[in-house]
Amino acid sequence: MANWLSTLSNYLGYSFVQYALIVGVLIALCSSLLGVTLVLKRYSFIGDGLSHVAFGAMAIAAVMKLTNDMPVTLLVTVLCAILLLRTGQNAKIKGDAAIAMISVGSLAIGYLLMNVFSASSNISGDVCTTLFGSTSILTLTAFEVWMSVGLSVAVILFFVLFYNRIFSVTFDESFSKATGQKTGLYNLLIAVVIAVIIVLAMNLVGSLLISALVIFPALSSMRVLKSFKSVTICSAILSILCTLLGMLVSILAGTPVGSTIVAVDILVFILFSIVGNVLVGKKA
Repeated sequence: MANWLSTLSNYLGYSFVQYALIVGVLIALCSSLLGVTLVLKRYSFIGDGLSHVAFGAMAIAAVMKLTNDMPVTLLVTVLCAILLLRTGQNAKIKGDAAIAMISVGSLAIGYLLMNVFSASSNISGDVCTTLFGSTSILTLTAFEVWMSVGLSVAVILFFVLFYNRIFSVTFDESFSKATGQKTGLYNLLIAVVIAVIIVLAMNLVGSLLISALVIFPALSSMRVLKSFKSVTICSAILSILCTLLGMLVSILAGTPVGSTIVAVDILVFILFSIVGNVLVGKKA
């Protein structure tokens, strides 16, 4: 135990580890805020779809040999989020079909581009890093850190300022529309913010595991709590704690960051499910 604490103390002295923890906490907080909304609106798979789009965008940036792929990835993912929302409202192409079409297409094109045009001698390693996060969170540049901080603050401000609108659109969109609220605009803003969160989370858990980061804390909170506000607060706390614990375990054990965080999320979900069942049994 003493050796672990000594090793962890040594690692925490490095600036790149400090940057990773700061960005990880911000990403976890942002992901959890809108996770509850996505679960309740049955949009859980939109995160998965947009993460595949982000993978395709990162492949394009890699082919273009851009030193920083975040601006390109952010732009493409936001545009696809808007397209996804508009396409999903088309009577001929339902929401789930639109997500499947865009996500699978982006994933395939991204992998194709990386194979055809990439100059890297380790394509498999590059793809694995992008899909599962690997250690990319520990190699963030100063620009990426500050951009992550700025985008995270914007996401948090959006949620706080539009909390009542998000709440009403989440639970009764038809009533909100009838009372004169611009539900289409708020749904669009939510989709754009989700796209921003996806891009932020790419470096932490990779494109294939982003949905877990968004959904698991919300689902865990819902096992025990019932009100929207309490579930959201609990989800934020759980997300931050699971991310911190996962990153620390990853540093000490040398395991992949993204997979370790998701494993912690799964364990917490199982624990909260057990607690929820016990509470239901007592009420019965």
